[in-house]
Order: sequence, then C-alpha cells, then structure tokens
Amino acid sequence: MHQYLFYIGDFPIRSYGLVLSLSIILAVGVGYFLAKQDGRWHEHIVDLGIYSGVAGILGARLWDVFFFDWDYYGNHITEIFNVWQGGMAIQGGVFLGTIAGIIYARKHNIDVLALADILAPAIILGQAIGRCANLLNGDAFGTPTGTGYGIIYPATTLAHHVYGSQPLWPAEVWEGQLDMVIFALLLLFRSFKHGRGQAFTLYVMLYSAARFFLEFLRGDYSELVFGICTSAQMTSIIAFVLALAGFIYCGWRDRNRKDTAEPIKTGRTSKTKRR
Repeated sequence: MHQYLFYIGDFPIRSYGLVLSLSIILAVGVGYFLAKQDGRWHEHIVDLGIYSGVAGILGARLWDVFFFDWDYYGNHITEIFNVWQGGMAIQGGVFLGTIAGIIYARKHNIDVLALADILAPAIILGQAIGRCANLLNGDAFGTPTGTGYGIIYPATTLAHHVYGSQPLWPAEVWEGQLDMVIFALLLLFRSFKHGRGQAFTLYVMLYSAARFFLEFLRGDYSELVFGICTSAQMTSIIAFVLALAGFIYCGWRDRNRKDTAEPIKTGRTSKTKRR
C-alpha cells in the first residue's frame, strides 16, 4: 500500500490519482468496445467519457463534502477540492456523471436509455477499479474487526489517523469485488432480451443493494440520518426503489414493442450491415 509512487522534484505522484485516472480510461475503453459491438454511437464514447468523467469526479467530491464531511469542510473551505486527502462519494459521481451523459446524449440525438444500457457494465467496472485507489490511499475504510483479521493501514493514511493500528474490515476491497460480480451479471443480462433501460436500472439496483449492506462495515463516517441509517444507505434505498420502479416500467413498456433489445450478438452473423 503506497500513497506516493514517486516524486518529480517536490511534486508527489499519488497512487490515488493514477489509479482513479486509470479507472476512467479503462471504463471508457470498455464502453467503446460495448458500443462498437452493439453497432451504435461508439464514435461518441470518448467525448462522452471525458465530459462524464470530469462531472463524475466533481460530483463525487461535492457529494462527500456536503453530505458526509460538511462539519469539517465548513470550517476548511480552501480544502474542498483537495481530493488527495480522500473523500469521494461514488454515488455523487454516478449521479452527476449520468446527468452530464444525458445532456450530451440529448444534444447529439442519442437514445439515452439505450446508451445507458450499453454503458452500464463499463460504469461498474470503473467503480471497481476506483476502489483500488481508495485502498492505496487508505480511505473508504472499514470499522475495527476486534480480531487479528483485517487491514492495518500505514501511519500516513486517514484510516490510521482515525483508528490507529487496529485491524479494519476491508470494506473497500469487498466493494470492488462485488462491483466485478455486478459487471459480470450485467454482461449476462444483456445477452438476453430486455426492455430498453432495464440493464441500467438493474445496475443501479444491484450496486445500491451491495452498498447498503457494506455500509454496516464502513468506518470513515458514522453519522446517521434521522437516527436510522447513514447518508449512503439512505441514498441507496431511494436509488434502489426508483430503479426497481424503472426496471418494472421499462419491461412493461417494451414487452410488446418491436424495439425490445435483442441479445447481444458477436461476430458477423447477419447480412445486414449496421450503421
């Protein structure tokens, strides 16, 4: 676990920033592959990835600042954009990144729901790799395990500052692993007939459910909303319910339509050339 890979003069090259950038690049690359395989809009993926990526980083940071850590940042305004200190809420990143994607798609007359279905696996893959950045940076950590099992973070990390040398639950590691499982499930789901919009809403449902239960192990914040659950759990509940409603509606709406998504086909099995 290394927060700093090397220095250029006095400027540190941080593992967090490098891996986070890699997660965006790889997510865009997988999104390009999926869009090209589908035969639609692959020429827009790089531009869309840049806009949504920047919006996602901004959203993730602001979501964490205002919903999770305002007690601190309210008194340290100049540190709001010091992302290397840790503090990036993925739910805020997905929210603002999705908004940016919707705006881009509408501007270029792209079917928003169909594009969201195509890119859903790429988004969760980016999230999975991004959790590696959290591990290397020592944030998004878990609570003490109370046993000899767990991760002991270096003294330079936020996790060590909060809990010292106690073994902590590997919350960020398990979330990254669950994200990879969701990635595989979405690819499998897209290989069967589904209503337009169902792949994306399934992604939201699966991630929200995983995040809700993992929050019981998170130790980087503990403030409860209405004394019931954490902010991330509340967000997960709302997102899950809305996504479930959307999943049901998309399936009902497209059940008898001709534009119901067909299973993804690989190779040239059709004589009709897609444009």
